[in-house]
Amino acid sequence: MTILVLFEHNLRLDDNPLLARAAQLGGELLCVSLGDPLGQPGSYGLRRIGHRRQHFLHQSRQELHSALTRLGQQLVLIRQPVIPALSRLIERHDVTHLVRQRPLASNEQALSWYLTRRHPGLSLQHVDGHTLFDLEQLPFDIEDLPPSYSAFRRALQPIKVRAPTPAPHSLPAPPPEVTPWPHISQHRVRPFIGGESQGQRQLAHYLDGPAPGHYKETRNDLEGWQNSAKWSPWLAAGCLSPRRIWQALCHYELTWGANDSTEWLKRELLWREYFQWYAMKWGRRLFQFGGIGQKRPLTSFYPTRFIQWCQGTTPYPLVNACMHELNETGYLSNRGRQLVASALVNELQLDWRCGAAYFEQQLIDYDVSSNWGNWQYIAGVGADPRGGRHFDLDKQSRLHDPKGHYTHKWRGDNPVALAKSPVDWPEDAP
Repeated sequence: MTILVLFEHNLRLDDNPLLARAAQLGGELLCVSLGDPLGQPGSYGLRRIGHRRQHFLHQSRQELHSALTRLGQQLVLIRQPVIPALSRLIERHDVTHLVRQRPLASNEQALSWYLTRRHPGLSLQHVDGHTLFDLEQLPFDIEDLPPSYSAFRRALQPIKVRAPTPAPHSLPAPPPEVTPWPHISQHRVRPFIGGESQGQRQLAHYLDGPAPGHYKETRNDLEGWQNSAKWSPWLAAGCLSPRRIWQALCHYELTWGANDSTEWLKRELLWREYFQWYAMKWGRRLFQFGGIGQKRPLTSFYPTRFIQWCQGTTPYPLVNACMHELNETGYLSNRGRQLVASALVNELQLDWRCGAAYFEQQLIDYDVSSNWGNWQYIAGVGADPRGGRHFDLDKQSRLHDPKGHYTHKWRGDNPVALAKSPVDWPEDAP
């Protein structure tokens, strides 16, 4: 019997329930990771993944491979297109069981559907590894997911987050003649370096000081390393377990005391949790113009305005500064993301999906559920009971950049168009 474990958004050994499931099944173990969709264009002529996130994921897989090697295993990387490459691997090694993280978004669910069709004798098992709670723990059917985050949080209050499990000390052997791991050149994209050890280091670093006790006061700052936890890149790649973070926060509260700020950090994890199950419930509606309620916004697509937004050459200095930071670092504060999203939808009156697709290309910490769910929230076609958010940009500048330091640092008040547009427009662009 050969068990294939698919490493997608779970690039770690610590608290990885897929490996625990494989150990229960017994037999030879084949560890496989999927290559990035570099050659596959997404919507609006954008790429599905930018080079910064690509490097971050390469680093994460490289470290995972090294960790598996120390346990007598190795990580097999399969290139795009995924379906035929994975099918050949299943047939070559007579794979009987495939263990995969539960697919939540519809594009992830499609892979399981194709595998089931191509390999009817394959036992395909889905395991919860990207969420705080297992599907079976939810106190409602997924179709009855509460319509708002607040209702979701209240429903989950009595449910206890399960304790994370330690990394395994040993693993079953791989089948013979496994394809060697290809060499990947290392690119250091500081301050975000991929890998489980880096994620654990950031978790410990942030909690080893007073920052968590002041999070509620600093979380809306536009920049500053200690003003927010900065766990999102490692969470998105699965280098950090959300349950491990939850446990560490609980330990911090026991040691230093709980307050509104530590509670707010937990609420942020629950926001992320809500959007994971939100994606599972709504399927393809996560990506549709009208959102979950099929309410078509009074916006459209204007290529020139979109290029200005992407390049940070709009009439709004704070928006320009945020976009310059995003383009140059692959990261943007939560407040900055809300501001540029609101400007795209409300000031520029653009289709919210083009902004979501640009974030997919640019962000190091891109997570399909959180990204598209949050964009729906801002655009008023998602889970926001208030019907969308419109931020007053002048007021936001006075509140969060009163002396203009951030705007000046990122050249928002003196925008210069990029030499080359960040998008490659197809002839049939909407």
